[in-house]
Amino acid sequence: MRDYSLYVLTDEHLSRRKSHVELARLAAEGGADVIQLRDKHLESRQLYETALEISKICRQHDVLFIVNDRVDIALAAKADGVHVGQGDIPAAVLRKFVPPDFIIGVSAGTAEEALRAEKDGADYVALSPVFDTSSKDDAGRGRGIEELKKMKQAVSIPVLAIGGINQDNIKEVIAAGADGAAVISAVVSQEDVTAAAASLKRLITEARGI
Repeated sequence: MRDYSLYVLTDEHLSRRKSHVELARLAAEGGADVIQLRDKHLESRQLYETALEISKICRQHDVLFIVNDRVDIALAAKADGVHVGQGDIPAAVLRKFVPPDFIIGVSAGTAEEALRAEKDGADYVALSPVFDTSSKDDAGRGRGIEELKKMKQAVSIPVLAIGGINQDNIKEVIAAGADGAAVISAVVSQEDVTAAAASLKRLITEARGI
């Protein structure tokens, strides 16, 4: 069973002058279960080389490695999977070209979109965004906890929560049924990335009563 509990997206623009590779290493050391490489600006060669480095780090720490949008980069760097949005190539199409154990994650704004993603072969869906967030320019308004609960009831695959999640509300999304919390600024924008990841991981564990 794959563990998506603490899912950290790297973002150099939101970090304190740390690279994607450094952010991935520090988050993994803090207990992140998944690292997603997310960069809309790097050229393909740079993105590939960065992905290779992060892939090594994730293997060393037994952490899942996901690449945002770019299935070509994910496959070339031997990542565990790719994450796509509603405007990207559908999971049903991607599934025809990737290995059987390759993870496909899909962002969804409603339970209906999540159900369609599951039928298309997605391994997990992420409600995006749960709360209002400034970390993603195109995120839109927060969908709320009730939509998270609806999504969880609608599908049988893991449901993650992303958008505006931090120390103050991470327990709330886990209590609502989220199988994992995906964060950006709550980890990568902090002075001590490792400590921030460790703190969120502890809060997730407490919310589950483990």
